[in-house]
Amino acid sequence: MSAFERVHALVARQAVDHLPAMPIVMIWAAQNCDVSYADYCRDYRVLCDCQLRLLEDYPLDVVQLISDPYRETADVGGELQYYEDGPPRCLKPPFAELEKLTDVAIPGPSLGRRMEDRVAGAGYLKERVGGEVPIMGWVEGPIAQATDLRGMQTLMMDLVDRPEFVGELMDWATELEIAFARAQVQAGCDIIGIGDAAASLVSPQVYAEMVLPREQRIVAAIHEAGAIARLHICGNTRRLLPLMPLTGCEIIDLDYLFPIEEARPQMGPEPIILGNFDPVSELLHATPEQVYASCARCHAACGERHIVGPGCEVPPGTPQANLAAMLRYAAEH
Repeated sequence: MSAFERVHALVARQAVDHLPAMPIVMIWAAQNCDVSYADYCRDYRVLCDCQLRLLEDYPLDVVQLISDPYRETADVGGELQYYEDGPPRCLKPPFAELEKLTDVAIPGPSLGRRMEDRVAGAGYLKERVGGEVPIMGWVEGPIAQATDLRGMQTLMMDLVDRPEFVGELMDWATELEIAFARAQVQAGCDIIGIGDAAASLVSPQVYAEMVLPREQRIVAAIHEAGAIARLHICGNTRRLLPLMPLTGCEIIDLDYLFPIEEARPQMGPEPIILGNFDPVSELLHATPEQVYASCARCHAACGERHIVGPGCEVPPGTPQANLAAMLRYAAEH
């Protein structure tokens, strides 16, 4: 089976020849090609060529356009500082001092420069591996984008002091992400990842009432456009396990901060679980044999609806033999 066939068969509950492997590989991909990560983030051709180089050397089941969380933020006024060996940071959230949203328009009909760069990357990868390897785009989730626009501390205070404003801000962000997701699918993406890291910081009640309905809207739009949805929430999502499947995402990433054995009983049989071994202690600083054993532990806990990968990004500096061991486990099971 091709990687494209394998992933789509797993989603459709059909037989597969072996488990897919779909780790998030960003900084490692740039280092593998000896290119600046600033260039990787700013130029889709650099990013895509690094992803295609990975495919030459490693049997990955995805090529991915994820680079950093600030594509959307930059295009609505956020000023970024770029680094040669790591992700950019936002110097000042563009909506840090915003009092109301009545005068703020969603970018369009065309998206902003950094969003358009990712869309161009989707077309670039489609020309080269479309129909052979799944192409994964990426958007920020509603609360993650709200924190990127407003600032983490300010947004968390807003949840207490101005919850109605936060709801309006997340509605605004949701419409932005829907437009961004649709553009990526139209350009060639088969999967859209939704990164909603800040969701791990709120209570299950806040998640259920404020975040989940907006994630569901993004997922519904991704499905309507014809793509698979993947949810990635960094941090300890233990309290959210029963709620995350309600998003409708076919693939749900789990970070490493709780035992993977708790996941399947609380999430039910339907979602495909990716993760959740520790990317640092069980990948970066492990031996190939230990990486292989970590993959086996997660597979045993998740069952056949499982995709091999660590709880978060493959860290820079991870030995090639360790990445190969992770992919070998997938190929052999």
